[in-house]
Amino acid sequence: MKINPDVYSVYVLRSINQQKIYVGMATNIFDRLKEHNRGKSKYTKAFMPWEIIYSELIGNSELARKREKYLKSAAGKNFLRKLKLI
Repeated sequence: MKINPDVYSVYVLRSINQQKIYVGMATNIFDRLKEHNRGKSKYTKAFMPWEIIYSELIGNSELARKREKYLKSAAGKNFLRKLKLI
């Protein structure tokens, strides 16, 4: 599958074994999930394995960063709760 490098995904991961979520952004969320599950990220390493529970496609990195920050905020967590994801 060819990925457009100008399109970003903002994603939410859930630890399968623990009550943790992680919000991030990437151009290829499937490769990024593999990195998280291989222990390549300092924070997520301790809570492996992870699964993708939510993602959004965003047109550029600036907008993706803003959406990522929103999903990490209290309002963003409430949004995820309303979707019954957390």
